[in-house]
Amino acid sequence: MHWTLLLLAAALEIVWATGLKSAAGFTRLWPSVGVIAAMAASLSLLALAARGLPIGTAYAVWTGIGAAGTAVAGMVLFGESAALPRLACLALIIAGVAGLKFLGE
Repeated sequence: MHWTLLLLAAALEIVWATGLKSAAGFTRLWPSVGVIAAMAASLSLLALAARGLPIGTAYAVWTGIGAAGTAVAGMVLFGESAALPRLACLALIIAGVAGLKFLGE
């Protein structure tokens, strides 16, 4: 259950980080409200997940999935670079997250 909460928290991190583009520096009301709501929900779910997981693992997985997912969202939604070196670095982040899940608990 804690891992499920953590994955939901990470998914919401991708949502809020990607939403920052639409919020335009918090100058647009409704996108800003959505970003803040996703931030609060993401952090709350992280806190719940951390009740049953080591905090170092939970935080690293949360930020790793959030960072990699946001980078992929930027490529898909905003046409950001999908160059091979960038994809290789994202693969390293994902490998680190998987390692923490399967080797580090």
